[in-house]
Amino acid sequence: MKSNVIIYIAGHRGVVGSALCRELTRKGYTNLLTRTHSELDLCNQQAVNNFFATERPDHVFLAAAKVGGIQANATHPAQFIFQNLAIATNIIDAAYRNGVKKLLFLGSSCIYPKLAPQPIKEKDLLTSALEPTNEAYAIAKIAGLKMCEFYNREYGTRYWSAMPTNLYGPGDNYDLETSHVLPAMIRKFHEAKLKSQHPVTLWGTGSPRREFLHVDDLARGCVHLMELGSEPPRLVNIGCGQDLTIKELALMVQKCVGHTGEIIWDTDKPDGTPQKLLDISRISGLGWKPEIGLKEGIASVYEEYAGRS
Repeated sequence: MKSNVIIYIAGHRGVVGSALCRELTRKGYTNLLTRTHSELDLCNQQAVNNFFATERPDHVFLAAAKVGGIQANATHPAQFIFQNLAIATNIIDAAYRNGVKKLLFLGSSCIYPKLAPQPIKEKDLLTSALEPTNEAYAIAKIAGLKMCEFYNREYGTRYWSAMPTNLYGPGDNYDLETSHVLPAMIRKFHEAKLKSQHPVTLWGTGSPRREFLHVDDLARGCVHLMELGSEPPRLVNIGCGQDLTIKELALMVQKCVGHTGEIIWDTDKPDGTPQKLLDISRISGLGWKPEIGLKEGIASVYEEYAGRS
C-alpha cells in the first residue's frame, strides 16, 4: 500500500479499530478515513452506499462489530446476529460496487466448531457444531467471511478474512454485563482490592483453556497481510500460539492487580467452549509473529485501567 492511499477503518473507536489506526499512523499512512456511529450508521445500507460512493476508499479494514462476552451473547442473540450481518453485508457489497482494491474482514475464533481439533486450523471451519452461547455472533461472522470468498469468486475482488483469537488491549470494555473475560477479571479484582480484599466470584469451573493476544499485535498482523505483495490466503488465523486455563489467567490477573482475597468459582454458570487455541502456522509462514507477552500485556492494560478508574 502506498502511504497516501485512502484507507477506511470501520469501527475505529473500538479496541481493534483504534489499534489499526495507531499501527497505520506509526507506519506512515497519512490518509485514514473514519466515521463515528452518529456520523454513519453501518446497519443502514443506503447510508453506507452513499458514504462509499462519496469517499471512494482504496482499502478497507472491516473491524466494526457488536461484541461481548458469554452473558451478552446469550442475552441478546437477535441483536448480535442482526447487527453483525448488517454491518458485514453493507460494507462488503458497497466496497465491491465502489471499486475498493483490498478489504480485510475481521472475524473471531468463535467461528470454529465447539469441539474442533486443537490447535484449530483454518480448514476446520464448518466441520461440526458451534458453541451455543455465541452461535448468533459466530454465524454472522461466518456469513461475512463467506461473502468475501464468494465475491472474490464471482467478481474477482481481493477481500480477505482474518480470524483473531481472544483480544485485549487499550480502550477495552470493562462493563461487567458486556465485557470479555480478561477485562472483566481486571475490573473485578481491582474493585475487590479497593474494598479491603473482598472475595471475587468468577463464572464456571476455571478449566476451559483460552488464548489471548494483545490488540496491538493483531493490528500489526492485519497491516502485514494488507501490505503483502503476493496474494495472502483468503482466511488467516491470528493468535499467539499458546493458551492457558481460565483459572491460570485469573491467578495471573490477581497477582498483577495486587488482590489477595479469595476466588470463588460459580460452577452454575457456563464454561463455554472447552478449548480455543488457533493454529497460526499460516500467518507465521507469511512473516508475522506476536511481540507482546501476556504478563507484560496485562500489566500495561491494568495500568491504563487503574489510572482512569
